[in-house]
Amino acid sequence: MRLTAVVVFAAAAVLSQSHISAQARGGQAAQPPQLPPTPRAAAPIDVTGYWVSIVNEDWRWRMVTPPKGDYASVPLNDAGRKLADTWDTSKDGRCEAYGAAALLRMPTRLHITWESDTILKIETDAGQQTRRLLFDKSRAVPTTRSLQGFSLAEWDRVARGGGAGRGGRGTEVQTGPAPGSNLKVVTNHLVGGWLRKNGVPYSEDAVVTEYFDRFAAPNGDEWLAVTTMVTDPKYLNTDFVTSSHFKKEPDGSKWSPSPCKAS
Repeated sequence: MRLTAVVVFAAAAVLSQSHISAQARGGQAAQPPQLPPTPRAAAPIDVTGYWVSIVNEDWRWRMVTPPKGDYASVPLNDAGRKLADTWDTSKDGRCEAYGAAALLRMPTRLHITWESDTILKIETDAGQQTRRLLFDKSRAVPTTRSLQGFSLAEWDRVARGGGAGRGGRGTEVQTGPAPGSNLKVVTNHLVGGWLRKNGVPYSEDAVVTEYFDRFAAPNGDEWLAVTTMVTDPKYLNTDFVTSSHFKKEPDGSKWSPSPCKAS
């Protein structure tokens, strides 16, 4: 009985001390650690919805298929030019033009949705392509390469001064996001494709780095700007940098999927 009383007294003393400690901390008991928010919940911008590309530059290379050998402004090396010169009009419309390195340069509509809390999905009506941007860096790289490759995404609020180049000129490139960039995507594990519809090539060694930002225009329109940098040591002398713009649409009433032509 005496031993039991001692144990009870000791336990009461511990509880009392815990209560005093809690009062000393402002009367709040210690809270369990909170799990970090999912990428979906942590999104600094909302890029979901329907968007239509606004072709405000490089019209002759984007809206129509350029003639064979027209690779002006693309920093192709000798091997790249040699391969581009093998293209002919019978290949026009092939799916090689709709790979991740050039897909967002197409005159297209985008439908962007969250497939899950860690996967952002981009669908295009031009070429009927689907890209998946994975925020989970523990994901295994797929065993096979594809037109859309393997894309890892992260929210990136930090804007480095100067930004990237514009207009696809391929010169005076600065490696960094455009000011205000919020979403960074790095894509590799690609099959070879085309930077333009007339067979201007990029290889399976290419790495595509993209920066997405959403902003509002003075008239209330919502815009999505995507800066894309293609790095390809096989066919390019330097990084090929472009900037593409999309305007938000109210709904999917103008969505009109059209498949590309298989090789």
